[in-house]
Amino acid sequence: MTPVSDASNDQNPATTPDASSDVPVPFEETIDLEYYRLDPSIDDLSDEIDDLRVEIDRLDAIILAAIKRRTAVSKKVGATRMASGGPRLVHSREVKVIDRFAVLGQEGHTLAMLLLRLGRGPLGR
Repeated sequence: MTPVSDASNDQNPATTPDASSDVPVPFEETIDLEYYRLDPSIDDLSDEIDDLRVEIDRLDAIILAAIKRRTAVSKKVGATRMASGGPRLVHSREVKVIDRFAVLGQEGHTLAMLLLRLGRGPLGR
């Protein structure tokens, strides 16, 4: 799915998905939910179950694409770090990822651990 674009998003590289910068941007500021038509409000959604399921399917496609991309990027980070003599993983970085997902409660912790595992493989290998 191609994100919906408008002039304001085109002018702000911090809100575009391929933005890159030498200055880290806080996680909360890196995604413009409106750009991806991901308004957290559900007031404008239909009350029809079939329409709601279509929206869930759309969101699942976005989530799966993001997970695949995240996994590939994470594997590249690990390979690059190890090729330069660094450790396989950086514990403090993983803790930050887990903390980020804490807003979802215990399920957020589980989700973060699954994402980390997808990116680096299980520990002990």
